Amino acid sequence: MHAKIQKEFNFMAAVHFNGKYMVNFYEMNAVMAITSLEAEDQNIAVERITYFISHCIEDCIFVSDKEKDAIDKYTKAGMKVCTIPEEPYDQIVGLVILNKCNAIMEGRITMTDIVFGSKLSNMIKFELNNEVAEAQFDGNNWWDSPTMCIQNVKKNKKEKIVNLFDHKVDDWAELELTWTSK
Repeated sequence: MHAKIQKEFNFMAAVHFNGKYMVNFYEMNAVMAITSLEAEDQNIAVERITYFISHCIEDCIFVSDKEKDAIDKYTKAGMKVCTIPEEPYDQIVGLVILNKCNAIMEGRITMTDIVFGSKLSNMIKFELNNEVAEAQFDGNNWWDSPTMCIQNVKKNKKEKIVNLFDHKVDDWAELELTWTSK
């Protein structure tokens, strides 16, 4: 089957830019090509990205991975830090999210294009596609992994951090979002 579907996502997240913390509202309209014949796997793929955006990306702070001090401070404050390879401009955030969504869906559905914009960019929207997203960043990064991770940084196990939030789900099986076919 080669049908296309669309889904709109809206979320709030913050950015760390020029030493400042700024809250932002994002809009993303995704176009996806169905590649699995299993209807249940198609539903699981969409549920995975919906969960990822609403529970992992929503309320996070996008920070360039070069900003080590800021990452450390936000992490110590108990904030969800999403590291990205450059400054948190909309097109970079969009490309990273596009790559991550495709990794999460593991070939059952492919996000081919997104239109991505934010309030801080005066709702100017960028049209981005998966070929550009895949070619943009080299290496083995969090956005290439089908897990729910949002950063490459390894935590220091010696340091005690007080977690004020509920139990963190970090496995698709806990959400019953595993594939019916292999």
